[in-house]
Amino acid sequence: MPVLIGQCVYHLNRAEFDLAREHAAAMLQLGESRNDARLRLLGHRFSAQPQFCLGEFVAARGHLEEGLALFDPSDRPFYAAVTLQDARVMLLNWSSALFPLGYLDQARARSDDALAEARQLGQAFTLAMALYFSLLLNARIGERDALTLSTTLRRSEELVTLAAEQGFPQIEAYSTIARGWCLAALGQGQQGIELLTQGLDLDRAIGSSIWVPRHLTLLADAYREAQQPENALQQLAEVEDVMGATQERSFEVEVHRLRGELLREAGDCAGAEACFQKAVSVAKHQSAKLFELCAATSLARLWSDQGKRTGARDLLAPIYGWFTEGFDTPVLQDAKALLNQLA
Repeated sequence: MPVLIGQCVYHLNRAEFDLAREHAAAMLQLGESRNDARLRLLGHRFSAQPQFCLGEFVAARGHLEEGLALFDPSDRPFYAAVTLQDARVMLLNWSSALFPLGYLDQARARSDDALAEARQLGQAFTLAMALYFSLLLNARIGERDALTLSTTLRRSEELVTLAAEQGFPQIEAYSTIARGWCLAALGQGQQGIELLTQGLDLDRAIGSSIWVPRHLTLLADAYREAQQPENALQQLAEVEDVMGATQERSFEVEVHRLRGELLREAGDCAGAEACFQKAVSVAKHQSAKLFELCAATSLARLWSDQGKRTGARDLLAPIYGWFTEGFDTPVLQDAKALLNQLA
């Protein structure tokens, strides 16, 4: 099992998701053949990770729920002997990362539980991962309310300090990226861009390839905030290249949507509409309800500006009506405000 875990993590960090998935499947097979719940839990945990990165959110969620159901606190010494992070905290972390499915309150609850449990356990790397996943949940394009940004900034600074003290260079890179995006969203564009670029350089120096599309998209968003649309579009073109090479598509919808927003701001309404339509299509394919709502809101706003109010309302109302939680988040509040205008 430690060999399979090592191989899986190695290929995950190189964004070789099919190979990582093969090793995770071997873990599951080993657990089944030995009728060992602990090995099956690890198989489910590591199966979920490449599936999430590939944009297979529903399948990833299934593995995570099965893994959580198999957890027994008395097995913690076993997991500590074969992995660097606490098994339950990591299952909660990845569960919180499934916010694209639209279960926002559940995602936040899982993230809060993971962070509280990690602090209680007192394991540095487990705490670092819980902090990072809380940033993954909060540092999203569209989440720009003062409370979310304040929490994200505070946790990113805590994580930068922890990573530097403990010698976690990859985590230091990730936290620097999150802090940079947060500062850019707060209006400190140039400082934010510098930190984002610094974090990306740190990550490249390690040789890591996972999360690159997401991080480049955050940099593109920072360039947009800083009124540098050409640089933003250049970053998104690089994201497309990376996604084509690695098939990492967990943030694909936002790539198309952000390009659409940039084109709309430049006056290219036809190009913007095509991007928004693509974003909605990809979100539907991924069952990514949150991303679908974001894309539908962008498209509906464009149509509304063009006088197509009925079409805009008919597009946005059904997807907004699907949600049963998360109504205090800026994304849902924005969609609701637009629907009120279209009524």
